[in-house]
Amino acid sequence: MDLTGQLLIAMPGMDDPRFARSVVFICAHSNEGAMGVMINKHVGDMTLREVFARIEITAKEGPLAAPVHFGGPVETKRGFVLHLDESRHAPEPLIIPGGFVLTATRNILEDIAMGSGPAPFLFAVGYAGWGVGQLEREIAQNGWLTAPATPALIFETAYDVVWDNALRSIGIDPVSLSGAAGRA
Repeated sequence: MDLTGQLLIAMPGMDDPRFARSVVFICAHSNEGAMGVMINKHVGDMTLREVFARIEITAKEGPLAAPVHFGGPVETKRGFVLHLDESRHAPEPLIIPGGFVLTATRNILEDIAMGSGPAPFLFAVGYAGWGVGQLEREIAQNGWLTAPATPALIFETAYDVVWDNALRSIGIDPVSLSGAAGRA
């Protein structure tokens, strides 16, 4: 099973509170593990303007009020820009099926600050990571559902309704879910 370019939707019974009601875009999934970025959690009220100030990038234009997403609990001091392939111009991006790209260079942040970066984009600090077989076990234990990723869901949907909309995209009414797993 390769979930690269797909969404993980946390089930109501998710044990880890950091992932409660989370939606994770899977950037890489192989026999070595998986890596993804949460798309529906923010780092408080932090904005991209504050990130630029902290890392001393002069911002001329660009979407400075864009929120900073909490991508996950791994490497929380590192930033990642998720964007679409047609806006790719950064060196060595991670190309993801479905037309998505993940870039983690200072150059892309400088481009965004100057108003010449990719659009649309999502900026996140940290990422979610799983070791060999870990994600597969969590899915088998009813921790996650999977869904196709769409640019509209990732870049155009308000973060506080992404979980509900991701479930609806696969035909599930969020109020019908139970936190308990069962066997038939």
